[in-house]
Amino acid sequence: MTALDGNAIAGLLHQVFGREMTTVNGVCASCGATRPMAELNVYLRAPGSVVRCASCEDVVMVLVTIRGITCVDLHGLDELEPAG
Repeated sequence: MTALDGNAIAGLLHQVFGREMTTVNGVCASCGATRPMAELNVYLRAPGSVVRCASCEDVVMVLVTIRGITCVDLHGLDELEPAG
């Protein structure tokens, strides 16, 4: 499966969080790497969108839309921090 970057789910992230999220830094709970959401690896062919750390490849986020409701699992993120 080919990975896309985080820009592939920019619209979905905006829908869920109510703001532009591709420039927000995510901190991986597994390895501690800090990267903008746009630099994470996204796989769209799973049941939903699976987002993995670009450094260690652990799952940091899963987004699944069911009957118009998007459920988000952020178990692999230690924190989200503003860019800059």
